[in-house]
Amino acid sequence: MKKAAIYCRVSTLDQEQEGTSLLSQREACEKFAKEHGYDVPDGFCFIETYSGLSLDRPKLNELRDVIRDGAIDTVIAYALDRVSRDPVYFILLQEEMERSGIDLQLVTEDVDTSDMGKLISYIRGFSAKLEAQKIKERTMRGQKERAKAGKFPSGWRGRLFGYDYIPGKGVGEGVRYINEELAEWVRQIYNWYVTEDIGIERIAFRLNELGVPTPSGGNLWNASTVSCILQNRSYIGETYAFTQTHGNLPKSSNRSTKTKTKKVIKKPREEWIEIPNATPPIIDRNLFDLVQIKLKRNKERSRRNKKYQYLLSNHIKCQRCGRPYWGYLSRGKWKDKTYLTRYYRCAGKLRRISPVQCNNHNINADEIEKLLWQEVDKIMSHPQMVLSELERRKYDRNQETRLTKELQQIDNRLRVLDRDQQGLLQWAIKGFPEEAIVKENEKMNQERSRLRDRRSDLEKLVVDAKQHQFGLEDIERCCELIRNNMKNCTYEEMRLVLEALQLEIWVDGEEVSLTGAIPISVDGIVSNRVE
Repeated sequence: MKKAAIYCRVSTLDQEQEGTSLLSQREACEKFAKEHGYDVPDGFCFIETYSGLSLDRPKLNELRDVIRDGAIDTVIAYALDRVSRDPVYFILLQEEMERSGIDLQLVTEDVDTSDMGKLISYIRGFSAKLEAQKIKERTMRGQKERAKAGKFPSGWRGRLFGYDYIPGKGVGEGVRYINEELAEWVRQIYNWYVTEDIGIERIAFRLNELGVPTPSGGNLWNASTVSCILQNRSYIGETYAFTQTHGNLPKSSNRSTKTKTKKVIKKPREEWIEIPNATPPIIDRNLFDLVQIKLKRNKERSRRNKKYQYLLSNHIKCQRCGRPYWGYLSRGKWKDKTYLTRYYRCAGKLRRISPVQCNNHNINADEIEKLLWQEVDKIMSHPQMVLSELERRKYDRNQETRLTKELQQIDNRLRVLDRDQQGLLQWAIKGFPEEAIVKENEKMNQERSRLRDRRSDLEKLVVDAKQHQFGLEDIERCCELIRNNMKNCTYEEMRLVLEALQLEIWVDGEEVSLTGAIPISVDGIVSNRVE
């Protein structure tokens, strides 16, 4: 009995427009094989969803390997356009089979291998290619019209952190709706970045420690995810489609892949199509613009300061105006020699940041970094002090449990109040005195107000307790790192230590104070006025 391989193919487009499903193709091919006396060995049924305009298809490549090995006598496909929608590719495949002595059988038509038959196949294939292009064009046109009508195009990802997406084409479908629970975290990310002036990596660190669910459903937040959220214009209600296309990168001589590598090409802004009202805003436009300015500024600073590292970046702040201290390089000349000195200065000194310049002092970077690290070394050399702090944090963990339990009790009571207040409607229906109903309603509203105030206070206390406890393991690791390798810590390791200790340095003239996971004091730091 002759051996045969079956090849079935659809593209997503084919399934939607023509209904030629993979299952129906396979059943028809298997029936054809049985009726014509072909044996199809296990593993010789090649099925894929891929464009028929491409010759480089995963399953087709596997089939071509089988053809070259001479392991079969016949290839069975449902129709000519299932093998290829490009007439040139179809003829190439047909001739490849002929050279290997393998027949091509189609369920819906006969295959003529004569020159005239190949010409006819070419013409039919060319028609199939034109039809595929027409289908693609119609689909693209429909997707653009759908976008202009305020709905996400079919097949586009509408899911975005902070929203629920309802797919479909009906009323109220194909758009995003705010998920208030997640949206609150989006607002928090923006506020942290602007008001607390913490970096993107530190925001990711904080989100992980607070157990905030990630957009992808994975385990951890990372800086790139936070960065995408901070730059996504959908959060101010602007949603665009068709912002990019794909092209081929030239094949590299040292690349082992058989095909050209695809690259994403961003389209000009005028070619974008806005999807109106598809995404309700979560973030105020002014706040979003402030974030973009800061992102751009930090990018420039990062590029400028790459050669000169600033250990306390994002850790040192102004006590007078609350703004962060930024690292900058001062150039001075003496006796025809140029001297470079690193400083930290308040961002409020810059006119582009504040029209009223802050008068706080500049801090010599070398001095404060050296003194701070000496204090860290000193505190870590007294393990008993560290252990006492760790014990206090373990107590905070128990406190968090107690606070969370009280929060649950308040939520339960609020639900009871809602139910009781709905019961007042029944009182009114049954003719209870209006005065009694109004009095009871006011009493419930007052209790609800007290409970909500207490709930707000408890939520802040829970966050504080979590922030106290989430450094436990980090502090323990830092103690070990510093004790064993204090003199040889790299810049990255020193940054990790500062993050774990949650150090914040506050500058007020020549007075410097620190807050953090473990009490540290820094005395004798001399500020320098450099205008």
